[in-house]
Amino acid sequence: MIDLSTTYMGLQLKNPIVPSASPLSREISTIKRMEDAGAAAVVIYSLFEEQIKHEAAELVHYLEYGTYSFAEALTYFPDLGEYRVGGEEYLEHIRKAKEAVDIPIIGSLNGVTQSGWIEYASKIEQAGADGLELNVYFVAANPKMSSADVEAMYLDTLKAVKQSVRIPVAMKLSPYFSSMANMAAQLDNAGADALVLFNRFYQPDLDLDELEVVRHLDLSTSAEMKLPLRWIAILYGRVQASLALTSGIHQPEDVAKAILAGADVANVCSVLLAEGVGKISKLIDGLAAWMETKEYSSLGDMKGALSQRAVAEPAAFERANYIKILQEFKPNI
Repeated sequence: MIDLSTTYMGLQLKNPIVPSASPLSREISTIKRMEDAGAAAVVIYSLFEEQIKHEAAELVHYLEYGTYSFAEALTYFPDLGEYRVGGEEYLEHIRKAKEAVDIPIIGSLNGVTQSGWIEYASKIEQAGADGLELNVYFVAANPKMSSADVEAMYLDTLKAVKQSVRIPVAMKLSPYFSSMANMAAQLDNAGADALVLFNRFYQPDLDLDELEVVRHLDLSTSAEMKLPLRWIAILYGRVQASLALTSGIHQPEDVAKAILAGADVANVCSVLLAEGVGKISKLIDGLAAWMETKEYSSLGDMKGALSQRAVAEPAAFERANYIKILQEFKPNI
């Protein structure tokens, strides 16, 4: 019998498959279907501070002053009409989700001001969420804002939220820090219960006929998991926080890679949007089958087996491998 259980941010999970925040969690019936398909927990779609405030001037300011898009969004530059779900509706949604399913429900909060983070983090906890993911989706487009300023914003946000709630808190990060390892260590020391690597920046496109910026969304591919895979392999064993790999999980083999690198869970989104929530059971069954062929009896046996600290050539995760790949590549000419 293959043991797929894992522990993530203090939560005991039956397997490592956790659907990440997405429009799929907007319907209670779909959350139930994800549970029935085998999901170990579900991260509810993000609540944005702008959704609650409904202040048009502030919304325009933050959308145009660096935050060109947001996680789980299907469009760019949304007008106020797209903010249909306010704070109370979101909290009620969490309450209903907790009543409908037995798996952990993790809230997702995307705030703008520190006071907003604290207030709504506490409300999400009171609504019954088992954990909270802070989806810090921030583009530092202001040339006057230094890297130290950006890091301080993340750390101050985490510390403020940790002081206001008792449920575990995960930080969902972008990969664009000057020193990712140092930032991870700082967040770990500040009390992060989990680090989610990485947030996908949905980039706008340009319409050459209309000469305007257009909305554009590309779902992930398995190739995109290489970046978070690398950093989880580097961070495994160096931080106490749980590690979640998000971006690019599409096949059972992708989940196996995530665990071998050191992840506690694999977040899935794009593959469910593309193929349906039934894909969850295929990922779970495929992972168990792969483990059986490799004679792994539990997730714990394989976790971190191919992390930087466990492999014979740890430099493969660093610059030496970069040089070697470039030297060995043979172009097709």
